[in-house]
Amino acid sequence: MIQDSKRSLPPEVVHRISRLEIQARGIVEGFMSGLHRSPYFGQSIEFVQHREYVTGDDIRKIDWKVWSKTDKYYIKQYEEETNLRTTLLVDISESMTYGSTDQSKLDFACLLTAALSYLLLKQQDSVGLTTFDDDIREQLPFRSKRNHLHDILHVLVRAEPRSRKTGMLSILQRVAQQRVKRGLVVVISDLFTDRDELFRGLKLLRLRGHDVMLFHVLDPQEVDFNFQGMTKFEGLEETGELVCDPKSLRNSYLQAMEAYLSEIRLFAARYAVDYRTVITTENIDAVLAHYLKHRVGMTK
Repeated sequence: MIQDSKRSLPPEVVHRISRLEIQARGIVEGFMSGLHRSPYFGQSIEFVQHREYVTGDDIRKIDWKVWSKTDKYYIKQYEEETNLRTTLLVDISESMTYGSTDQSKLDFACLLTAALSYLLLKQQDSVGLTTFDDDIREQLPFRSKRNHLHDILHVLVRAEPRSRKTGMLSILQRVAQQRVKRGLVVVISDLFTDRDELFRGLKLLRLRGHDVMLFHVLDPQEVDFNFQGMTKFEGLEETGELVCDPKSLRNSYLQAMEAYLSEIRLFAARYAVDYRTVITTENIDAVLAHYLKHRVGMTK
């Protein structure tokens, strides 16, 4: 039985954690095997000096080129640079539970978070996790050990919204206050929140020197609005109900959606926030590719 710090986990929770881990591992391993060069941009090391070999040293660190010239054994010494510190912010508000397919936005967000966590920990980066709606619901500190993945998955599989609304500004302000050292902040959300508050929060993170990635998770119907026949729409974040023929609204809806997305893209470009819209039917490999491309840019 997998042990939580406070209690034994119920079998169904263990099953969900195991299933999520297998999915995440399969996505990452399959993705990495398709790359032509190493995707690892985590911990880096810089050569400092040689020192003479003594009994007990790792023979893999012997510099054989020096040995060939001097007939003596010398060890290469390196100075390790600080690992990347990544904060994963996952929106678990009520609107994230919507899904027109067999996968809700929250399901997709959790799987994406699990895959990113697996990749980051495999690279020996430090990962911290925060789930939120109108308040922080659970928070895990930065750790870089592989077994930290279990704690992350445990939080994800039991993530359920306690509030209908998303309080993005207060969440981002608290993260900015807590994360004193500069790092990467990855926000995974449908962004159904006040845009001015969202922009103020993201701007604060950038002013504090954090690198910010924003994965905007949307359902296919939220993008295409291809509903058929008279439909009852129920707002998930205290937005009421509406019964109508969606065809009469589609053009206006699509225009409003495009204006909304354009406003976010414009802000992101202006403040160097790495923004990407992701659809819940999308292959997560594409999201990982975008993440790694971003990481390469950070190392240049």
